[in-house]
Amino acid sequence: MTLLNSQKTSTIYFNETSEHRFTLFNIRSLGMIHPRHRTPNLLCYLFQNKTGFINYPVSLHGSICFSNTTCMFKILVLTDFASSYSRLMLEGMIRYSREVGPWTFIRMPLYYMMINGETGVIDFAKKWHADAIIAQLRDVNIELLRELNIPIIVQNYHKRNSYISNLTGDYYGTGVIAADFYLEKGYQHFAFYGYENVIWSRERGLGFKERIEKKGLTCHLLENNNRGDTNEWIYNTEIIAQWLQSLPKPVALFACDDYYAQQIAETCNIFNISVPDDIAILGVDNDLLICNLSTPPLSSITLDVENGGYQTAKLLDRYIKKEIGEIPDIVINPLYIEERASTDKYAVTDPHIKILMDYIYQNYNNKISVPDLVDMVPLSRRVLEKKFKNLVGTSIYQYILNFRISRFTKLLLTTDLYLPDIAIQVGFDDYKNVSRIFRKYKSMSPAEYRKLHKKQ
Repeated sequence: MTLLNSQKTSTIYFNETSEHRFTLFNIRSLGMIHPRHRTPNLLCYLFQNKTGFINYPVSLHGSICFSNTTCMFKILVLTDFASSYSRLMLEGMIRYSREVGPWTFIRMPLYYMMINGETGVIDFAKKWHADAIIAQLRDVNIELLRELNIPIIVQNYHKRNSYISNLTGDYYGTGVIAADFYLEKGYQHFAFYGYENVIWSRERGLGFKERIEKKGLTCHLLENNNRGDTNEWIYNTEIIAQWLQSLPKPVALFACDDYYAQQIAETCNIFNISVPDDIAILGVDNDLLICNLSTPPLSSITLDVENGGYQTAKLLDRYIKKEIGEIPDIVINPLYIEERASTDKYAVTDPHIKILMDYIYQNYNNKISVPDLVDMVPLSRRVLEKKFKNLVGTSIYQYILNFRISRFTKLLLTTDLYLPDIAIQVGFDDYKNVSRIFRKYKSMSPAEYRKLHKKQ
């Protein structure tokens, strides 16, 4: 399509079958928008349909713009829209586009690529004149993607690519968080269930396993190789049941995502394995439908996906406008654990330690001192502290601190309460001290953390 820089009107067509007629005018000569929005680099289409003409300024490269001169970028999104992860990612991008756009998003389901291959996706992007692509791909043909000469962000199942922007995550760190969560509950037996040869599953499992082994404990692994884009729910209950029944009990099980966590929960229900008494289950993504559909409801790690989508769109915007020379990898971080019934159990067998942990759980928002806890059991402080650290992996004081910071973080992101009020609600009486402690955990202040991660 050629744009005419002339005072004359011309009728042009996007294709021979188009039912829409576009009439091109020179904005500088016709003055079709408010003077403060005029620019010598903008032209204007008059879009004719059954309702009449609609004015749209158009940039010289062909993207539709509105009266504020913001261009309508066209973003092709190829992903699994059935997953909460993908939906939240898109929500974040849409939120940014509403602030600066609007933009156009074309949602392309994964089956399109399964049928047409990467070449079909590339051809579609060329035909549609896409400004950027965000795609969930198993394999990446770099040379093919480079033909488009537009920014491309890829979520690759198998590996991160050094020649293209990756939509990725702190997978290893997510596994570490899961391990620490269970260790603080006093578990001595651990298991991981995930996908074989899938990077985000492999690294979550590795973070979990290495954290457990660092404590001198063992982690049992089972990885399913039946992963496919259309068969998330296909799994062998017999094999999973045999594995679950062979595990020492009680066992803390971490699943690579909520889909696999539900597979474990369903198998336990079929084979009369008690959750959480025999097997505690923790997933990733906090997909509300999946977590609440399960019996019992699943605990899950909440990821910073919506904000990740927002930041992705922001980077795309800056790149397309040539404000940055390249798009860095977008890393989605874990935020907090949404606890539900599937992990509602402490695995401590020592009755004295269990008394303390139950008390902390019920009274963390009140003033708790280590001497007060010592007075609750017939043990010396030295003996109690030693037993507690051996079973839980941390001191009593640090355990209370970790517990409160975890609750503080969740309320920070899920409520609009003032920060001092949150501090009081989780048992801190000095907000300035809380801010200092929080910075040690998160490397930023509570206010900065909320601004960065809280869903708007």
